[in-house]
Amino acid sequence: MFKEEQIGRLIRKLRLERKMTQQMLADACGLTKGYLSKIENSKTAPPVSTLINIARALGVEINVFFSNGRPETSITLVKARDRVVVARDGSSFGYSYEPLAHTFPNRKMDPYLLTLPVKVKKQKVFQHEGQEMLFVLEGTMKFFHGDQEFIVEEGDCIYFDASVPHYGVCLGDKEVKCLMVIYSA
Repeated sequence: MFKEEQIGRLIRKLRLERKMTQQMLADACGLTKGYLSKIENSKTAPPVSTLINIARALGVEINVFFSNGRPETSITLVKARDRVVVARDGSSFGYSYEPLAHTFPNRKMDPYLLTLPVKVKKQKVFQHEGQEMLFVLEGTMKFFHGDQEFIVEEGDCIYFDASVPHYGVCLGDKEVKCLMVIYSA
């Protein structure tokens, strides 16, 4: 299983290989140096949108953070028992992401099992390149996209331009589980 500490160490290793300072990488990703330092030192787990920006700034595919040195292949099977959890409880935003195809090289899409907690410490608005799809497996959420609001319930699917600010909020007393697919050209 690939742990959050390994992601932080790998980000630092890749940054140093590219002779980048923390400030240079932070600027390239739109982060503060302090936040990047917390990620590298495993004090916080970044949400997937931040990992996408870090990967892009480092010139690598996001799967490098989850592949754990596995060989490249033309097919991948990720067993439920083998899934890794990113940003679970360690994330300041409370979201949980489980990559569903992290071992597949050069993906065009990144599928995740996303869990939104009933309550979050602070709300994070996401914005990144590409398109995104959310299919709600369990629970109900209010989804915000730009200045629009949607109630998205179990069985509903929403597809959107991810460059527009967006986020979801759990409604009720049950966490929300979604299949999330991110496409970044």
